[in-house]
Amino acid sequence: MSSVETPHETARGFGLSGREVRVIGGASVLMAINVALMYAFVATPLAVVNDYLFGIAPILGVVVYGAAITGGQLVAERGVTNGDTGIAFVGMVLLQLAFGVFGAGVLSIAPADVQLQVLGLTALVVAVVTALISGYVYARSATFEHWGRFANFAFLGGIGAIAIGSFVLPELLLVGFVLVFLGFLLRLGYEIWQVRDNRNASIGLQTIGVYIAVAGVFVHVLQLVLRYVLSQE
Repeated sequence: MSSVETPHETARGFGLSGREVRVIGGASVLMAINVALMYAFVATPLAVVNDYLFGIAPILGVVVYGAAITGGQLVAERGVTNGDTGIAFVGMVLLQLAFGVFGAGVLSIAPADVQLQVLGLTALVVAVVTALISGYVYARSATFEHWGRFANFAFLGGIGAIAIGSFVLPELLLVGFVLVFLGFLLRLGYEIWQVRDNRNASIGLQTIGVYIAVAGVFVHVLQLVLRYVLSQE
């Protein structure tokens, strides 16, 4: 999962341009829609998809959702690049469904009376994490291109650990979770850098990139927040 890299310039500064606001705003709207879908899907049969996929083998769930996210990204980006709104919409539907169904499966574990609390707390944590990463990226006049490479390595390492953990060493499942989570955090920093320095890139493509990174962080934080809230019950 990597974005297309184009020539860039590296600059320091916290002032947001109009295009940066449009990218951040667009990604925020897409993420808000995703959170609403997670909550809506909890009351549907889609909430048990996680139980089915991960119940057979954790690696199966990772492969299915990974393929859906990657496929949705490629389709959406192709639509944006070619100016085909219909294709771009199909890609976004795939992405929204992938993250929405996964999030609903996680959220369904929580009692109905605390589900909104879990979503709200998760959104707050993700907002803080995003602000911290954004602040770090904007405070440094340096390239973050290597974060994109490291993110891919983390994703591959996480998939490998989950594959082994699914059949041989269950202890590696946690390692896989941490690596994939780290991958999305690094991907978020990389995408924010792209927005900061890649000023000639498509706003649509950058919006998709930021949205996917934030959504990936969100579903991982959601699992951690859920564990915390349930431990307090």
